[in-house]
Amino acid sequence: MIEEDSETQRQRRLIAAQRVVIKVGTSIINRAEGGVCAERIEPLVRSIAELKRAGRQVVLVSSGAVGLGAARLGLHPSRLHDVVVRQACAAVGQSLLMHSYEQLFREHDVRIAQVLLTEDDFVDWQRYTNLRRTMEKLLKLDVLPIINENDTVSTAELEYASGQERVFGDNDRLAALVMSRLESDALVLLTNVDGLLRHNPRRMERGVSDDEQPVLIPLVTDLTDELKALATGPSAGGRGGMLTKLEAAQIATQAGGVAVIANGMKPGILDDIFAGKQIGTTFMSTSRMAGKRRWLTYAAGVRGRVIVNEGAREAIISGKASLLSSGVVRGEEQFEPQDVVSIADCEGREFARGIINCASAEATALIEGMSAAPATKQHSRVLVTRDNLVLSEQR
Repeated sequence: MIEEDSETQRQRRLIAAQRVVIKVGTSIINRAEGGVCAERIEPLVRSIAELKRAGRQVVLVSSGAVGLGAARLGLHPSRLHDVVVRQACAAVGQSLLMHSYEQLFREHDVRIAQVLLTEDDFVDWQRYTNLRRTMEKLLKLDVLPIINENDTVSTAELEYASGQERVFGDNDRLAALVMSRLESDALVLLTNVDGLLRHNPRRMERGVSDDEQPVLIPLVTDLTDELKALATGPSAGGRGGMLTKLEAAQIATQAGGVAVIANGMKPGILDDIFAGKQIGTTFMSTSRMAGKRRWLTYAAGVRGRVIVNEGAREAIISGKASLLSSGVVRGEEQFEPQDVVSIADCEGREFARGIINCASAEATALIEGMSAAPATKQHSRVLVTRDNLVLSEQR
């Protein structure tokens, strides 16, 4: 049962949300036989136009380019396992996608802009800052930014890789990172399911029965491992799944906003969400992570690694200390000043990340110089200040 205070807060925050990011999944945009499904997209376009007329700022993150390109080129889905083929399809499909949006939004007198992003736009702090400036200007000009990953040059989403950490590997996470950078009030992830679902445990014990339906979880205030275990794999035709949506929701709540996962195929879904109705699954949190710490946690690219001794590890974790060169055993890989490095213990386990103040060569010289100098003459230097450091347990 939902506590009344939480339910009231959910309604209030969605009704009052002024800056929102809406992500539309491939399953909503594309017809099974190919092409844009205007019957599903037109109501969403109309609702977005209404949100803008009501004074809200809206950013749209849209999937669908690869599928549209494949259909136009007449390629069988099995061909899309090749990265270069998917890139070619993205190049063809992106123009088709934007042409459809241009036609649909023009009917509502909404001006649009295409914004194609790569991982580098998030990994590099300066480009991350520039991204916000551009988006802020578009919103100030009353333009609707339509965002997608630049699949023609970026392979982060297109590659079928496992075990390799990505800044974003799907448009759910991309939408959450954009929402975080813009410090938006709400993130809405529209998919082809009603939200986060839980099956009746008795159903699992005696086998699946067609007459038993999973139960929707309407509100999440603590995204536990148990809830993450409910997530399923990628949906047909798309790259994301419920797990990526939960990860996106976590980023959104850490940014101080609310997130909603809902069924974009239902008529009036956006109208209902922002009217405060109980639709889909809403995620809220009372905690908020500062902007640079969110970047370090979710978006920054790691360029190298430093191994520290047990004393430095304990001081960072328990004492909330900065990283001093006297606590570093060695540096690994090459890095430059202001790069993000992984901070690990002597067994190689990462426990923190931070922005380092010097290049790898200088760090090595400091470490070697101190190991050769008498203890009374060691002058330690701050390699990573505390305000530029985030613990792995917070990630």
